[in-house]
Amino acid sequence: MPTIKLTEDANGVFVISATPFTEDGALDLESADRLVDFYVNEGVHGITFLGVMGEAPKLSDSEQIAFMQRVMAHLDGRLPAIIGVSNPGIDNLVRLSEASMSAGAAGVMIAGIPGLKTDEQILGYFAKVLDRLGPDVPVCLQDYPPSTTVYFSTDLINLLIDAYPQIVMFKHEDCPGHRKLTRLRRAPDTDQIRRVSILTGNGGLYVPQEMARGADGVMTGFAFPGMLATVYELFAAGDGEAAEDLFDHYLPLIRHEQQIGAGLAIRKEVLRRRGAIACNAARQPGPALDPDDVAELDNLLRRLQIKLEQAGIARPRGL
Repeated sequence: MPTIKLTEDANGVFVISATPFTEDGALDLESADRLVDFYVNEGVHGITFLGVMGEAPKLSDSEQIAFMQRVMAHLDGRLPAIIGVSNPGIDNLVRLSEASMSAGAAGVMIAGIPGLKTDEQILGYFAKVLDRLGPDVPVCLQDYPPSTTVYFSTDLINLLIDAYPQIVMFKHEDCPGHRKLTRLRRAPDTDQIRRVSILTGNGGLYVPQEMARGADGVMTGFAFPGMLATVYELFAAGDGEAAEDLFDHYLPLIRHEQQIGAGLAIRKEVLRRRGAIACNAARQPGPALDPDDVAELDNLLRRLQIKLEQAGIARPRGL
């Protein structure tokens, strides 16, 4: 099936995939197949593999390529896929990017690396990376200061977009960042900057506000991505009130998943309960749930089920 490359018009929900492991920390490629099918069946518009939630830094370079090739083969062109290729070594980044595009990826996602403090340093780094990749590899530029410690000003983002046509998507995860999002969305009109797709992250906490400010969609790993897809589609259809009503039912769980450190374990446990993966283990060092954590999650899911039933909304699989 021919690859459809990422463009400035990309929109919708690009769910960030987990990376399944066995209890002993090995890659669980059978669960990876199951997880791909789960995401497709949830109605998302694309999938991002090897993102922060995918624990990519904990995988060796060979494991990253093996996992990427497995999920891309199983996805088989059913949805566009973005591969996170951020790496302290530019050679490693380029190698994974080339392998990903050869496997049928729509594009790659790249964040800054720790140690980039000034605009000059950031520009110099991305000049090297993007020149090495060349103009034919579509790039999603990831702005996630809490994780990378790299801060992109709006002027710097616009400069990169203007200088490198291969940047077709921007992942906005600065927080607080709503004003930054507004400035970026208005830049084509106010600064004559080429319009690119903007997807937002931050665990999905601010989806209604970000959609209202002009985001083209969402890129996060929330364990009920079908809800986010429906919320996006309601916004796209002009029914913002219905979108917010549905979102509000899930907000306590979205907030709970955003706990620093524990959030990955919570998401993986929900994915396990939903039948998407066989084991909730994160690769060490990584978080794990204790009995109190499990009880909290049980209560949140119970309350969500009650809210959906009271609202006459169909219960999602695994709830």
